[in-house]
Amino acid sequence: MTFTVTIFSADDVPEAQRELAAKRFSEALEQTLGDSNLVWPCYSAYLQLFQQYSDHSRPWPVTAAEQILIDQWEAAELAATQAAFGKQRYLGDANFEILPQTG
Repeated sequence: MTFTVTIFSADDVPEAQRELAAKRFSEALEQTLGDSNLVWPCYSAYLQLFQQYSDHSRPWPVTAAEQILIDQWEAAELAATQAAFGKQRYLGDANFEILPQTG
């Protein structure tokens, strides 16, 4: 399964610049996680854990395997955010959305 990334920005950032940021973001996720087919399953599992435990202080009460997944996703997300937005987040208040690719 592959995925799509959409960048949302509060600034007046040209569409072409947002598309390039989304491309850099996607490539960094794929590289960090090892394969594009791992992005959506990892992200989906992370979201489930986040929804369940985000109101708990860290470390979350998860299994060792779940903690590995959390650590891997958070490292991938950081790498992708820095690749897309730069360490100074040059796109301002930009955020991303990851969805499974359909069709």
